[in-house]
Amino acid sequence: MNPIVLIPARMAATRLPGKPLADIGGVPMIVRVLNQALAADIGPVAVAAGDPEIVEAVRAVGGTAVLTDPDLPSGSDRILAALAELDPGFERDVVINLQGDMPFVDPTVLSDCARILKEFGDADIATVVAPEASPADRSNPDVVKAVLAMEDDGASGRALYFTRSTLYGDGPVWRHIGLYGYRREALEAFNAAAPSPLERREKLEQLRAMELGMTIRAAVAAQAPISVDNPSDLEAARAAVGK
Repeated sequence: MNPIVLIPARMAATRLPGKPLADIGGVPMIVRVLNQALAADIGPVAVAAGDPEIVEAVRAVGGTAVLTDPDLPSGSDRILAALAELDPGFERDVVINLQGDMPFVDPTVLSDCARILKEFGDADIATVVAPEASPADRSNPDVVKAVLAMEDDGASGRALYFTRSTLYGDGPVWRHIGLYGYRREALEAFNAAAPSPLERREKLEQLRAMELGMTIRAAVAAQAPISVDNPSDLEAARAAVGK
């Protein structure tokens, strides 16, 4: 495998405009995400930016950033656009899509995502799950739940479904972390397809891949990283670094 890590980011966010450049302990959030990805040391890292301000912030610390069309509709469109510029020769066969709002993501989570694609030849896409943070997660529609057929070692599982609905009965509830590893051909096929019925119903794009017949496997992380989606999340992130 020859992976590349791409981080899509844009300034226009409904709940927290300008969040890629939000200051967390004196460091822009996108730079914190970039540093965590670099620490994983699984391949080159670049930011697929929708705005020149993001490019400037990344390049100011010596990072790689590609300015993409701000009107691209999704993060997967953005990373494909960046990939075409960074790797026109198709040398990179695995693309890790790391969201730009996880400033403290554990580098081992990225490594585990890549490892799944290496260990399981049937996996078109790899992702990551973590145990539920509390019983309230089970009925919270903002918490995406992954239904998995677990491997015997309990360290990974094949995805059967993803849902925002409440899961009942005994057994663990796996909280989905929005990080993906794609085989390049799977990313291209996914992006070329129209949104699927289940995707539209659940508002979960990974269901498009499943309806296309792709196999998604998930690694199990110890806990979900902080994801900054709104002002209260940003305050929590700032509190985590003591500023």
